[in-house]
Amino acid sequence: MFAVDLRSDTVTVPTPEMRAAMATAAVGDDVYAEDPTVNRLQETAAELTGFEGALYVPSGTMSNQIALAVHTRRGSEVIVPEGAHIYEYEPGAMAVLSGALPRFAPAVRGAPTAEGVRAAVRRSPHQAPTGLITLENTHNLAGGAVVPLATQAAIQSVAREEGIPIHLDGARAFNAATALGVGIADVTRGFDSVSICLSKGLGAPVGSLLLGSRAFLAEAHRYRKLLGGGMRQAGVLAAAGLIALTRMPAGLAADHARAKRLAQALAGADGITLDPARVETNMVFLEVDDAAGLVQRCAARGVGVSSMGPRTVRLVTHHQVDDAGVALAVDAIAAAAGSMARAVRA
Repeated sequence: MFAVDLRSDTVTVPTPEMRAAMATAAVGDDVYAEDPTVNRLQETAAELTGFEGALYVPSGTMSNQIALAVHTRRGSEVIVPEGAHIYEYEPGAMAVLSGALPRFAPAVRGAPTAEGVRAAVRRSPHQAPTGLITLENTHNLAGGAVVPLATQAAIQSVAREEGIPIHLDGARAFNAATALGVGIADVTRGFDSVSICLSKGLGAPVGSLLLGSRAFLAEAHRYRKLLGGGMRQAGVLAAAGLIALTRMPAGLAADHARAKRLAQALAGADGITLDPARVETNMVFLEVDDAAGLVQRCAARGVGVSSMGPRTVRLVTHHQVDDAGVALAVDAIAAAAGSMARAVRA
């Protein structure tokens, strides 16, 4: 469809190694926990992240919402950073599935302060009680921004002091670890549960992992079944997930470097406003006069980009965007934005 597709890192197709592994995967019925490849994926994820176990589910939204359902009671509040995926792009699921309400914590570049989180906690019998604290790392609407480990630790301290569980939407947690120069266990440490997507920066075709204690996962397993997330011979998918988990993180630094190169090349282009210093991982956000118009003009030039609002356009690098693709995208986006800016001035 596009010569270069920067709409998301979810648009990738399985690598040849993934396809070969999928074709030869040992399988069983995962609803009975009898799929050896799924079991190996879950064990590998738990070992890498320092958790007692993991549960393989079809999507990141399901993973997050299972966590919310296990941690909260109906009528309780979930503290979320402003712009959190759990609220913005999981359409009302916390209310529909768990009977929970969001309580927003102010967040600069996706990172709330410990003080802001503490201020959001509710204890009054006249208000909905706080049932869960959440973070998102990296933060999508903050342009792929990374939550500093010190900030994370401070918020976890608040959660422990208040006796409230804390969940990490770590859809792109491996991107955060790469940007911070630490292991994935450093990013996931201190949370009661973590969701990690295999189909975003890591390039698998399907699936996410929900990490937690054995007791937490026993309840999570029930909710997965309740939500229709029990899969049968899922090893054909988990085989790709294993490669995503163990091989693909090594390429994330190159994705980040290409995103930075995109930003630097487009900074100052006619009709585009952006600050390359704000690019921390694999996302670049542009401010333009007409986002939908730019999306259409870029598509006509063979480059896929996403509109994230009336004036905001997102570019996301991934392992199927190479240096030549970056150069092509820069030329197409700059030309499209420039033609629109000139039309406005005419």
